[in-house]
Amino acid sequence: MADLSRQSKPLFPIGVVQELTELSARQIRYYEDQGLIKPERTETKRRLYSFNDVDRLLTTKEYLDKGLNIAGIRHLLDETVVREAVVPEIDKKDMTDGELYKLLKNQLKEAGRPGKTSLIQGELGRFFK
Repeated sequence: MADLSRQSKPLFPIGVVQELTELSARQIRYYEDQGLIKPERTETKRRLYSFNDVDRLLTTKEYLDKGLNIAGIRHLLDETVVREAVVPEIDKKDMTDGELYKLLKNQLKEAGRPGKTSLIQGELGRFFK
């Protein structure tokens, strides 16, 4: 099974997500209403959350702590999804050092987050001679 499908697989009930994120059930449902997450529903209409949903909730919580509003967070999260879909299409060998520097800088901002693997590991060597 690919990493992407593992990250997207709905596994967690809301109680587990509350423990992982330290958010209330009401907050989690509010973020769902705002379109920040889209949990799957079982046949009995219970919500099940994926690792990606938990990651988005933690990111949302972090951005709220920094003072961003929900609309800004939604924009940033949507932009991240688009960027992650486009970046694998970039041929690193055809990049200039400046383009690679910008890509590395963006990835360093995301470093250490669950599910965020660097697509250009090893390319830092181009800057150190």
